[in-house]
This record gives sequence, structure tokens and C-alpha cells, in this order.
Amino acid sequence: MINNNYVKKVYEDLCCKYSHEKEFLQAVQEVLETLEPVVEKDPQIEKLAILERMVEPERMISFRVPWVDDNGNVHVNTGYRCQFNSAIGPYKGGLRFHPSVNQSVIKFLGFEQTFKNSLTGLAMGGGKGGSDFDPKGKSDMEIMRFCQSFMTELYRHIGQFLDVPAGDIGVGKREVGYMFGQYKRIANEFTGVFTGKALEFGGSLGRTEATGYGLCYFTEKMIETLRGTTFDDKKVIVSGSGNVAIYAAQKAIQLGAKVVAMSDSSGYIYHKNGIDLAVIKEIKEVRRGRIKEYLETYPNAEYCDNCREIWTVPCDIALPCATQNELDENGAKALVANGCIAVAEGANMPSTPEAVEVFLGSDILYAPGKASNAGGVATSGLEMSQNSLRLSWTFEEVDARLKDIMENIFDTIYETSKKYADGKNLVAGANIAGFVKVCEAMKVQGIAY
Repeated sequence: MINNNYVKKVYEDLCCKYSHEKEFLQAVQEVLETLEPVVEKDPQIEKLAILERMVEPERMISFRVPWVDDNGNVHVNTGYRCQFNSAIGPYKGGLRFHPSVNQSVIKFLGFEQTFKNSLTGLAMGGGKGGSDFDPKGKSDMEIMRFCQSFMTELYRHIGQFLDVPAGDIGVGKREVGYMFGQYKRIANEFTGVFTGKALEFGGSLGRTEATGYGLCYFTEKMIETLRGTTFDDKKVIVSGSGNVAIYAAQKAIQLGAKVVAMSDSSGYIYHKNGIDLAVIKEIKEVRRGRIKEYLETYPNAEYCDNCREIWTVPCDIALPCATQNELDENGAKALVANGCIAVAEGANMPSTPEAVEVFLGSDILYAPGKASNAGGVATSGLEMSQNSLRLSWTFEEVDARLKDIMENIFDTIYETSKKYADGKNLVAGANIAGFVKVCEAMKVQGIAY
């Protein structure tokens, strides 16, 4: 609940303007609720309309994307790029290709990205983009034609010193390669305008693993600092089975945990002896199949066709890595009742507001995605540095830098939480720490008329 009159007015005005953008309003409300102590201590925030400027993207671009399928039929999708805030660096954030993509989703992601990028300590502003195009079931040629059409419009809005996109849901190295190739042809230049590229043309070792690995580095530092324990011998559930989920599971296993459940949009599998990640990789990365196919190799595992029920599986640590609002109030209560000690988000805003309230009202450790899943964009920032230097670092160098960044993020938000809250509310710590840096940059750069 928002109590400060100025903060309340900012949010109410935003609700009047964008009442239909539920994901965006949810993300803004969650942040504004935690910023009241900062606003009350700094009258300049209201005087300079920092919040009003912070909740409006600097630029919101939408465009049509016509493409031709293998049968010669013409289709039209909508493309988006939200350049949310460039106070501390060029816009930085991924492109998502998924039927659920709309302006509200892209704005929420761009807003969250602004604070996430701030927390990394790197010079990156916040942005996000994508399309309601669904790559599932499409041939390589269809995806190539779509990506080339998408980039034919987007190329004029991006650049290595302006806006550097990357991948997200539905956008991997294949899609990035097609889009980078089209950008290079049209712009007639070879620059670090994309991250998440293949190694052959400027990608960084460790980028594929970064979000999942970073999530585990953050979680380990959190439970070590606040509970005096580690991943060793812990039972872990990981929602999702995409890039983030797979590499979060891999790092958790490397750190001594046993991953007992994973999911996709069709349901989840539970394997009490520990999931065989090699089988999951074969299903998801090679065959692009459904997670139920795991039973073909391990018929003694259990399958449930309701992916939201994964949170009822008893565990010590839960890592939601699928999509927004996947973990609701009932799931949160089940985790608490089953003795889970920590929830760290690998996806963007996977917990509903009601679930967050459950976590904050319990003894469970809860890490918001803008802090715990920042490893992907942090390593994208490292890829940008390598591209600028025309150098490539080893996997070990990148991984060590990633681990340092994630541990520093925890330290920063924990200390900020102790300063402004009770030391337990890492949501407040993440929001305030991310906000303050952007706010100070906005103050000194003046107001554009």
C-alpha cells in the first residue's frame, strides 16, 4: 500500500493513463511502495518530478513486421522496442518473441531492466523489446525471414552507443544471428550492437550460462550470509526448462544440491532421486520437445499436467525461472508450509503481489528478480566491453567476474535494506539501491524541455 501523497498521486495518474497495462502497473506499484522512505528524505525527488519521469519510458516504439511462411502466405506481427531510461548508459535489454508479448509486458520488462542494470554497477540503461511472434513450430527459414523483417525496422533505433539488444524468451543464438546479420547488411558496419551472439562473431564465453549461474551465486551468498548454510545437500525445485532454468539447475547441482523438479508450460516432473539434467537438455535443446518426455527415460519419475503445482513439491530452495506471475499466493503458502528456506527469482516478476506478501510475512528468504537474475545482463555488459576492446576473455575470467558482480549485488541490496528497512526486506533493498543511482544521474543531467 502506498501512503506518501506524492508517490500515491504518481501511481494514480499512471493508472488513469494506462489502466489496461496490468503487468506494467504491477511492476511500478511494487517499486513505488518501497521508495517512500527515500522520497520522504529527499524533497528534490518531488521538485524535479523524478518519479513521473522514471515511470514513463523515454521512447516507446511499435511497428508492423510482415513476413512470408514456407507456403508463401503473408503474416503480420507487431514489434516493439521500449527505450525506458538512459540516465546511466545506453539502453540495454533483451528481445522476447512470444504470443504473450504486448506493450504492457514490454514496458514492465523495460522498467524492471532499468533497476536491474543499475544494480550490476555497469554503465547500462534500461530497455526491452520483442514481438508477439511465436517461434514454436516454425522452420529455420521462417524464423530467418521474420528476424530479417523485424530488424529492417528496428535497425534505425539501435546502435552500440545507443541501444544494445540481446536475447530473451524465444530469442536465442539462432535468432540473434539472423538479426545481427540483417543489421550488418543494412547499417554497413560490424559493431557490438547485439549481445548474446555466437562466439564466432563476438559473443562471450559464459553468456549462455550467465543468468542461471548468476542466480545460484546470488542465492548461495544470500543463504550463507543470512542462514549460515550453502546449496550442499539441499533439495531444489526449478520452474521452467529454458536457458535460465537449465543452467540454474546445472550450477545448483555443481554446488552440491539435488534438483528434484522442473517444468514447462504443459506441466512438471518430479524425480525424488534427482533430475538427470542431460536428459532435460536433450529434450529441450536438441529435440525441442515437452518435459513429459523425461518419463520415456525415467518411467519412475512423476508427471503432473499443471505446471503451477510444482510449488507443492517439498524443497529447501525454490528458483522460479519460467515467466511472470507463475508463482501465486497458494504456491507461496505451500513453499512456506513445506519448510522452504529461500526463494530466488530467475525469471522477471514470477511472483504475484500476493505471493510476495506471503514471503515477506514469513521467515523465508526472498530475492526479487531484478537482483537475483541480473547475471545475464551483467555478462552482456561484459560482452560489450570485450567487443569494444576487440578481445575475448576466457570462460573462467567471465565466470569469476560474474560471481563477483552477483555477490556485490547481494551486499549492496542487503546493506540498503538495513539502512531503509529491517535488513530482511531484500525487495526494498533492491528497489531503493537501483533507484538511487538512476535518480542521482537524472538530477545532474538536467531536465530536457
